[in-house]
Amino acid sequence: MDASARHLRLLSETIAAVNSTLDLEEVLGLVARKVAGALEADACFVYLYDDQSDELVLRATHGTRVEEMTRTPRMRPGEGITGTAAEARSPIMIPSQAHLDERFKAFPNLPEDQYESILAVPILAREKLAGALNVRTIDPREFSHAEIDLLVAIAGQVAQTIEHAKLYADAQARVSELEALAKISEAVSESLYLEESLEAIVNTTMDAVGATGAALVLEDGNIAKPEGRAGKHAIRMPLRWKRRQIGELVCDRDTPFTDQERALLASIAHHAAVALEHGRAVMRGVLAQEIHHRVKNNLQTVASLLRLQARSDEVDPQKALEDSVNRILAIAAVHEVLTLRRDEEVDLDELLDRLRSMLVQGLGAEKRVESKLAHISLAGGRATALALVFSELLQNALEHGGESVRVELAQRDGQVVLAIADDGGGIGDDSGGTGLSIVRALVRDELRGTLELQSNGGLRAEVVFPA
Repeated sequence: MDASARHLRLLSETIAAVNSTLDLEEVLGLVARKVAGALEADACFVYLYDDQSDELVLRATHGTRVEEMTRTPRMRPGEGITGTAAEARSPIMIPSQAHLDERFKAFPNLPEDQYESILAVPILAREKLAGALNVRTIDPREFSHAEIDLLVAIAGQVAQTIEHAKLYADAQARVSELEALAKISEAVSESLYLEESLEAIVNTTMDAVGATGAALVLEDGNIAKPEGRAGKHAIRMPLRWKRRQIGELVCDRDTPFTDQERALLASIAHHAAVALEHGRAVMRGVLAQEIHHRVKNNLQTVASLLRLQARSDEVDPQKALEDSVNRILAIAAVHEVLTLRRDEEVDLDELLDRLRSMLVQGLGAEKRVESKLAHISLAGGRATALALVFSELLQNALEHGGESVRVELAQRDGQVVLAIADDGGGIGDDSGGTGLSIVRALVRDELRGTLELQSNGGLRAEVVFPA
């Protein structure tokens, strides 16, 4: 078989091989392997042109490899022997000592100086630079004109395959982007819980761009759902809602972000802003509904207390009004704590201390009030009942007790114990009065506990109920 027929066969086989797939990385690997085989070279290096950075980036090798954990070799057109061939749109052949050529560009992680000869040609797609490739031999070698023409022909045919593979890769990337956005949209629309939406956004963001870490930074500075670790490159995309920035999407990676990835992250940031406002709107609706429910229950409690006061045989209008005011304020204190915390539980020590200050100031009592309050949490409904019990007992101690009052709140054997003691004259267990009737009813019906009154050098009222 003459050289022309052999070269034609090699050209056909090489093109058939690289046309067998549209996966870009596989295409480039096949190009490096088949070109080296066609020209019986020891190594082949394939560069792709990145028009955004105006650089030739090494994407595939055969016969050698780039050392791991190092920067990918890249050069501008006109740099190095291969870059010069790319810029000139013309092949360059150096038969020996190519590493001594003044145009040679060395890379510390690419052992090219072990090769004597080089044949470099541009990869042109319709006269547009798409990349460059070179073949190398360890021994000196003078490539023939026919071999140079063969490599130029292969490069010309390979250019179209590479362009198609790049389009396919772009299309696949676009599909992945759309899938990521669809997944985020689904999470935003289906989940009523803000935490779930934010977690889905962060996890999908990391998968979509291969990030090492991601997080949503809210406008108040709080960081929501941080995942992963920091990288060498970070990008911050604003979360905007009705022309107002409500946070940032922060994404980290060890490699730079492309313009296409930045556009994807901008779309994700928009979805994150929608999710954030959607979640907040849901929470505001739930919170408003819960507040309305609590207000309704509290007003019903106030109405019941006023009816009980009105049924009393001996009613001092002014005293009855003052007592009712204190009861309403006690209920309001619980309501305020629940609203501020946006929680179903109340810290009793905080609540009782607030009520203590309010009653002492309201009654103008010149008495010493000591308190020892353990940190105990209680559900909102039971906290309202305990607040009323506490207000009635403390008000009684301030009005009828001696010079000092002691308040204790503790947890003992699975029971909550509230004790209010004074050094006054004391009263018997059979004492009546509207206030004490209210206390007994609340302790029995709402707290499912017991009330014990001890009159010994003063009055000690002890309420015990299950924690």
